Amino acid sequence: MHLTLRSLLLAALASLTACAPAMLQDKDVLAQRLAAPHRSPGNVARDPYRHPLEVINFFGVKKDSVVVEILPGSGGYYMEILAPHLRDRGRYIAASRDGLAAPQYLADHQKLLARLAAEPALYGKVLVTEFNAGLHDIAPAGSADFVLTFRNMHNWVERKEIEGALRAFHKALKPGGILGVVDHRGRTDQTQQAQMKSGYLRQDYAIELIEKAGFRLLAASEANANPKDTKDHPEGVWTLPPSYRLKNQDREKYRAIGESDRFTLKFAKR
Repeated sequence: MHLTLRSLLLAALASLTACAPAMLQDKDVLAQRLAAPHRSPGNVARDPYRHPLEVINFFGVKKDSVVVEILPGSGGYYMEILAPHLRDRGRYIAASRDGLAAPQYLADHQKLLARLAAEPALYGKVLVTEFNAGLHDIAPAGSADFVLTFRNMHNWVERKEIEGALRAFHKALKPGGILGVVDHRGRTDQTQQAQMKSGYLRQDYAIELIEKAGFRLLAASEANANPKDTKDHPEGVWTLPPSYRLKNQDREKYRAIGESDRFTLKFAKR
């Protein structure tokens, strides 16, 4: 009996040891993506504010995941990291603009398509779908492991498009699939309506809306927190980098603050 128990323990230890390199390899490869030469210098410069490695690991994305990113834009901050990471074993889906979008957004959509076509070694397997609130299927129903959105939700709330957007996300995700949301965190001493035009979104308000749409909050991360952000800037969140809407006025002051204070939330589809 003692020998049998010992054998079982040794077998379990061997199994864990065998799995460890694979787990480390997945994280190591993701870390290497951050240092890859194809990443644009402007995106790399934002890493200290956006903490991509911490955020991706918090959401739980793996190399074999099916990930839909909402409105990655031609800048493709997360696309530069995730599309190559998922190319061989998973799938990266860029849910981009449709024909109803404003001209400036359609122009950026064309730049995105041109970028994908110009770099097939990185983006040749990217699937581009349409997104416009709840008008389109952003992926085949029940097919996505993750839907990720970065600094978009405040826009949908202001335009009253949030219910449609959340319906589209819920439909695309597998049962138990993950919705990851990052956005500018609003003040708790003001109503959401009072700070709507500033670009900030109350975290409690966001959670309430998302859970009402059929999701369950799993965890919150402070990876993108910035206690220096007082959230009372003359041009709202766009006063801060990278927008600098005031241009050179008090630029060093806002550079010292850095990018906005942001919540990072992880939900599961119920």
